Amino acid sequence: MSNYADAKKEIGTLIKARMPFIVIQSSEREKVEKMLSELAKENACVIDYYTAAKQLVSLGSARSTTTDVGGDPLRYGFGQFKRAKNNILAIGDINYIDSDNAYSREFLNLLYLARESSSSVIVVTADSIWQRLSVLGMIVKLDFPNQEEIAAIIRKFIAEYNHRFTIEWTDADIEHLSILLKGFSEVQLENVLSEELIDHNGLFKDNINNMVKRKDKLFGVNNAVQPIKVQGNINVAGMDALKDWLKEKKDLFFSGEKLLEQYDLKAPKGILLVGVPGCGKSFCAKMIAKEWGVPLYKFDIGSLFDKWMGESERKMRDSLRFIDNVSPCILWIDEIEKELSTSDSSNDTGNRMLGQFLFWLQESCSRVFLVATANNINKLPAELFRKGRFSEIFFVGLPGKTEREEVISIYSERALHKHFAPDELSRLADITKGYSYSDIETAIKDAAQELLLHPDTEMTVERVSQKIAKIVPITKNSPEIVKRCLEWGKEKAINVSSKEAD
Repeated sequence: MSNYADAKKEIGTLIKARMPFIVIQSSEREKVEKMLSELAKENACVIDYYTAAKQLVSLGSARSTTTDVGGDPLRYGFGQFKRAKNNILAIGDINYIDSDNAYSREFLNLLYLARESSSSVIVVTADSIWQRLSVLGMIVKLDFPNQEEIAAIIRKFIAEYNHRFTIEWTDADIEHLSILLKGFSEVQLENVLSEELIDHNGLFKDNINNMVKRKDKLFGVNNAVQPIKVQGNINVAGMDALKDWLKEKKDLFFSGEKLLEQYDLKAPKGILLVGVPGCGKSFCAKMIAKEWGVPLYKFDIGSLFDKWMGESERKMRDSLRFIDNVSPCILWIDEIEKELSTSDSSNDTGNRMLGQFLFWLQESCSRVFLVATANNINKLPAELFRKGRFSEIFFVGLPGKTEREEVISIYSERALHKHFAPDELSRLADITKGYSYSDIETAIKDAAQELLLHPDTEMTVERVSQKIAKIVPITKNSPEIVKRCLEWGKEKAINVSSKEAD
């Protein structure tokens, strides 16, 4: 059942039960107005609906009547509830009932009167409710459209315009798009569809990803969650085992909600990449975002900490809500051990924020695929490794010879515009034994810099070898880090590569 149908059924039951106070928690007021009109007709009742713009409109009445109540729906409610029983008053514009004040206390008196007269007061708000008010009623949450509803909205839009514009989207495209556009309101969906249609004079397959990019404009800015632009030439060398795993999980990530429920499954949560620095862990986040066609966001948890009591926790809640809104997406946390290192036994704020993050990681139903990287696994809290928080933990070690040949070939063609023969790649791979991917990249970029400044330079294997020789590899620069990573990775994680390291 859709979110709309679920909420409508529950609200209808509460109206029949003469619940004195019904809170519809939603930011889509037009959608709620439509629902209340339907309920009034289906239940053969009248719902007096107030907004500041239209004043009081009688929904479900035989005659469409509008009453000017002078901007005071409470006074109108008192008069109606005193005169007769079984009245229903709905208020679409309401303020000041989130805390103890003169208005909320007057509203409380109205609810007591509604209870005595078997009447109901319905409010539509996205804000919280003062506790003394909330105990007198029930809160019904009307969520943004789910996958089924989004697909229906897209199909309705296409049916309206397909005779005037070229529409290339198939049923499969619509189902895929209904996952990508999760988190949009009905109005926002219609807006982005209209904008895409006008921009391109039709709806084409190549434009599907443009729809997702519009989320950044709709949901504003969160300083701790920054969008990362993914270049078109992402090419990760090696890591064949990880790539095969991701290929399978991609299908699961984009599976429909009904199909996942049929097998009691959830979309994959993400991966923790642990290993040697400079071996491509951070680059993987960009690779996944490009391959899966979803936006990439970098989450800086450290920036959330604030000196004022409670502000850090509030910022964490706001950031996690923002991430849920922009899903589906790839969420990248770089060097997560440093981001969570403040969560020690003497840091109450850090521990509370860690608890918030772990609960969200475990329970969130949003299509967020977390890519967390770590160099020092010993600094991570044990709670992070509980099953269900990461789909898998991978170890990223030093590249083997085949992988070094591949990365040398990629960077040589891209930076040096040079294609080395197989025997030349083999020679370069032999002298880069013990080098990380970033060590190799640095050497080749040094050669590219020389080529830029001295275009007549012939970039031979010997020339590149000289650049490589000037680089101190990580195995010599930080041998203790490499040793610690290798020892941990052999026993406690899955290697990203099926090839034997040398």
